[in-house]
Amino acid sequence: MNAHFSVSVWSNPDRNSVLGQAYAAKDLYVPDSKWLDYFNPTTRETYWNTLNDHLFAHGVDSWWMDATEPENDALKGARTYFGLGYFYRLIYPLFVSQAVYEGQRKTISDKRVCILTRSAYLGQQKYGVINWSGDVGGTWDSYKRQIVAGLNFVMTGLPYWTTDIGGFFRPGEAQYTDENYHELLTRWFQWGAFNPIFRIHGYQTETEPWKYGPRVESHVRSMLNLRYRLMPYIYSEAWQITRNGSTLMRPLVMDFKDDDLALGQRYEYMFGKAMLVAPVTEPQVKQRQVYLPKPAEWYDFWTGRRYSGGQTVKVDAPLDRLPLFVKAGSIIPMGPFIEYAAQKNDPIEIRIYPGADGEFVLYEDENDNYNYEKGAFSTILFSWDDARNELTLHERRGSYPGMLTGRRFNLVRVSVDKINGIEPSKPDATTLYAGKPLVVQF
Repeated sequence: MNAHFSVSVWSNPDRNSVLGQAYAAKDLYVPDSKWLDYFNPTTRETYWNTLNDHLFAHGVDSWWMDATEPENDALKGARTYFGLGYFYRLIYPLFVSQAVYEGQRKTISDKRVCILTRSAYLGQQKYGVINWSGDVGGTWDSYKRQIVAGLNFVMTGLPYWTTDIGGFFRPGEAQYTDENYHELLTRWFQWGAFNPIFRIHGYQTETEPWKYGPRVESHVRSMLNLRYRLMPYIYSEAWQITRNGSTLMRPLVMDFKDDDLALGQRYEYMFGKAMLVAPVTEPQVKQRQVYLPKPAEWYDFWTGRRYSGGQTVKVDAPLDRLPLFVKAGSIIPMGPFIEYAAQKNDPIEIRIYPGADGEFVLYEDENDNYNYEKGAFSTILFSWDDARNELTLHERRGSYPGMLTGRRFNLVRVSVDKINGIEPSKPDATTLYAGKPLVVQF
């Protein structure tokens, strides 16, 4: 079923357990505490060996490193391998992630390290981490705070952030029949589809979409389809993070710093450099006011209608979608409907949003190893000349094992009569691309 196995592992085993006693016998705990001393390289190596022997070697794909922070004053008065525990406690999560990342990298190279963790410190992004915001409540107020929190977090340089869609703490069994909660869950899910990492989670709950009835399931399916159709765009933007230090979730200050009105939009942001996301943050909303930053022009993703920037527009926000705009001059690759991330993306629909010059780099590799660090990947530059109404597909650069040498691209010059949301559009042209430069005139 192309499923992957992630396991929840805590970083501080009970000292009285068999494992804890073995660690204590080697003096791997911070003295007089329940916390392993990850500042000590021997602790980090030993901890990874434990994970490898009992989990990774048996097929675990990724790690959910919960409770990686000594809470409150847990290390006050203690002395770690580095020194005073109270002084060094905030960098503790960094070394937990280092233990897992470096251990796995030394063990195997054909599986990328993926660590979901609750706490972080500057520089932790180099250890393959995703941070999530912890055990938040399932309320509209908590949901709105998550949007602001996520935008603030990625500004620190840690690009992969996520939240518990629907909230960690939920209304118990009532969640499956409570239509008010269903609306919150649906809106949160829509916004989650435009997080760097898209995940749902809840305390003592079953979160499968069908648990909430056919209406919620239908709305969820729509956003899942959109997320996965956007996989070529998202994966390429993730490459920009790795290659150029970019970020996927972008507060408006990053792209529109000279627009004072844009800077005041708490619940709007860019997803990559092309898409403007405006989540619905209140119940019983059927339309939403969206500010479109200047000097750009914008297209409604769902309808193809074009708007000038520097104005606030009222757009429809039915329960099955959120307001979403694309900046003029953008080129967005959209794959076919797929069921898992590594499924074959062919053909790819290339949506061109006229009104300005633009370009996009389509990135592809083997999906789950580190061969890209040795140059095993390919890029295709698409550039749009607005005055000439002309799209150039530049020569492919690079290659990797299993690469599709011939690609079919369905090219769509977006307009109001061409677009029907996430559904594939009727192409203006279809190109058979074999890696050589190609110019298409519209």
